[in-house]
Amino acid sequence: MLFSFSRCIVCPALPISLSPCRATQAPRSADLLPPRASAATHHAVERPSPLARLPPRSSASTAGKSTLACTLGRELHTRGKLAYVLDGDNLRHGLNKDLGFAAEDRAENIRRVGEVAKLFADAGLLCIASFISPYRRDRESCRALLSDGSFIEVFLNMSLELCEARDPKGLYKLARAGKIKGFTGIDDPYEAPLNCEIEIKELDGVCPSPSDMTKQVVAYLEDKGFLHE
Repeated sequence: MLFSFSRCIVCPALPISLSPCRATQAPRSADLLPPRASAATHHAVERPSPLARLPPRSSASTAGKSTLACTLGRELHTRGKLAYVLDGDNLRHGLNKDLGFAAEDRAENIRRVGEVAKLFADAGLLCIASFISPYRRDRESCRALLSDGSFIEVFLNMSLELCEARDPKGLYKLARAGKIKGFTGIDDPYEAPLNCEIEIKELDGVCPSPSDMTKQVVAYLEDKGFLHE
């Protein structure tokens, strides 16, 4: 199962992303969050799972993708499921550190993520992919890797105003000032999902809590039989 988070803004073709989006410059450590240990790091050997599915999540900066991914990963582990979180910032520091933020680099970034996630799924893990994926064709390419309906797209549908208010590193402010070019949701478009499996919305201008978002995703997985032995 591949969980893909699509973090998007409720504005015409605008998303919210987790890392700065530059069109031409290579990623710099000052603009990317440091790598974090995934929820599966300490449990990968202890908790085997019979499931070979992939759930994907994509969205824009500060929409809550990584928080949801980690919280969901922990919840799955408490249920005895083997899960692993692929986080965009982490891969930008390793596998994808040679890529910038031009359209072609973003496409290659998501292509690599999809291939890695498929390997995890083939090995029997629940793979949770948390990435800024602004272009619909790239997300659909990942979906096409799984022919059995195991790709679950989670759309974090948050307003641009909420994302900017939650911006701890001031990246939106820099983008508004023209100091960051090609920033998703500001001067680079986001193509909202047309057929996502799960949509999580803000409530009265507030992002739902990690617990509430996780409950929504888990309820879907239970309903579809993904968590059954």
